[in-house]
Amino acid sequence: MSRSMTCVILVAGHSNYLENQIREADNEAFQSLVGVPKALLPVKGRNGKECAILDLWWNELKERRAFSNVYLVTNADKYKYYERWATASDFPVENIVNDGSTTHGGRIGAVADFHLAVKTKNITGDVMVVSGDMLANEDFEINGVKRFFDHQNGDLLIYYDLHEGESPSQRGMVEIDESTKEIKTFKEKPATWPGNHASVVFYVFRASTCQDLIPQYLTENTDPKKRSFGCLMSWLVPKTKVYGMKVPTDFKLIGATHLDEYLKVRNEARYLVPPKDPKTFTVRAYARVGVVGNPSDGFNGKTIALSIENFWAEVSVTESEKLKLVPHPLNDPNEFGGLSDLFIISKKEGYVGGLRLMQATCKKFYEYCTKNGIALSRRNFTMKYDTNIPRQVGLAGSSCIVTACVKALMLFFNITEEDIPKHKIPSLILSVEAEELFITAGLQDRVVQVYEGLVYMDFSKDLMERDGHGHYERLDQVTLPPFFLMYASDPSDSGRIHSNVKEKWLNGDPTIVNGMKKFAELTDQGREAFTKGDFKKVGQLMDTNFNLRRELYGDECLGEKNLAMIELGRSFGGHMKFPGSGGAVLGLLDDPSCLPELTLSAQQQGFVCVPLYPHF
Repeated sequence: MSRSMTCVILVAGHSNYLENQIREADNEAFQSLVGVPKALLPVKGRNGKECAILDLWWNELKERRAFSNVYLVTNADKYKYYERWATASDFPVENIVNDGSTTHGGRIGAVADFHLAVKTKNITGDVMVVSGDMLANEDFEINGVKRFFDHQNGDLLIYYDLHEGESPSQRGMVEIDESTKEIKTFKEKPATWPGNHASVVFYVFRASTCQDLIPQYLTENTDPKKRSFGCLMSWLVPKTKVYGMKVPTDFKLIGATHLDEYLKVRNEARYLVPPKDPKTFTVRAYARVGVVGNPSDGFNGKTIALSIENFWAEVSVTESEKLKLVPHPLNDPNEFGGLSDLFIISKKEGYVGGLRLMQATCKKFYEYCTKNGIALSRRNFTMKYDTNIPRQVGLAGSSCIVTACVKALMLFFNITEEDIPKHKIPSLILSVEAEELFITAGLQDRVVQVYEGLVYMDFSKDLMERDGHGHYERLDQVTLPPFFLMYASDPSDSGRIHSNVKEKWLNGDPTIVNGMKKFAELTDQGREAFTKGDFKKVGQLMDTNFNLRRELYGDECLGEKNLAMIELGRSFGGHMKFPGSGGAVLGLLDDPSCLPELTLSAQQQGFVCVPLYPHF
């Protein structure tokens, strides 16, 4: 539940570096800016219209309606300027706090200014505080900052990655626990720093921090030089929980810039608008075949799976004015030749295309970023997809679309594996299907689609509970045998294949529990066999894998067509197993020259048979 929050904007600083340069400049165009406070200097705003820097903050706060009140803290020297601005900008004049100072030497310090607003305006809840003369280079959602704070039990600071040319000596530098987003170390303006995470005056404090810790700090530090937020945070981080949220921008502190730098940023667009020739980010994710160990991935087991070039899902994201999800003309039909056409398509294809997968992925991606302290720039896009993966044959077609969506969104928003570590991406993808669409599945498919190639996966309970993910390892230095795939042209729903085995496993059924452990043992043997290039052993493990699955699940659950494909492959000397949950079988022939004859026989029985091409 969202907590009540107040925002305090600080504009009480007396730094006159830029002001003096404007006054001394021999240019009539600058005369109207002489004496104007830093936060009221003009820059290009939304739709290219010029506005004050402070307008950018006020418009964002006003539009989002996320704050119970917004206050402005200024000094006596510039109070009249802000009073006039407030009258023209629909800002309540009574919400301006005057700290009484008129010179830099007489300042009380930024933290004291903040505390003055808290005391005089009787603020009792959580508070966001920002510097009003700070200019963000890209537009981002301030509501996302508030949502992340609502999920934490601590204070919050905003950070960004230093850009080329920026020095840590100009910023507060932070060290962050990437798994929890908790700040480990804060250092104010160090000469050198091992990382590049930089903090600015953009914080959210809990009510308890505002009422207890900040007054304590002010009591202990009476020198205005020590009453900067950087000094406060250096003192605060060791005493209480402080979390960090990364924003996709950098910040300009206008008061500390040169005149030529201000003139440059003055004409830069602050709000992102779709470019005339927008860039398209296109990503492919590939289908997979489980080679050994599946379906134990959903039972704390181990598996080896392979991504294949034959089948793929592709997602494209292009910046646009509005967010639009484009239905696939074949997979998301909304026009039909008639009721009979609708009946035939619905009976064969069902009601689940890729549109719902894209929508659920976008929702979950935004939710994940918000909960994990990753602010997204406020950019809209058009998303569309294509896929050639046969439906309902257990080749992970749904997760392929979701995986491609996640990867494309990461590219579009410039989210790296530093922001979302690679080992966490499969769990994010699974959450889309399991939590949003209630699709029963395990992690295997998502892991191999993220890591690609031949991947060994260990989902042991101790690993999952300790780390929140399994052990994932690409087996790169191996030679692969000539696998082939056979699938039914008219398959049953692959989601029905698991039957009640999961329920039995959860209830501790010894046959099922021991069977899943056996799958894990087969996987370790498979890893050794691939490493040694022992294809004969790989084939034997595939046979054992299928036989064990048949024993645990039963013929009725496996399905008549699936069993027919297994027997057909075996009649040609093939080692056969399920690559997924049903609808297709994976094979390895002792004599690969038999594949053309097997392919013909498969076609005669209504099956499709193709050689597999690995994707690394």
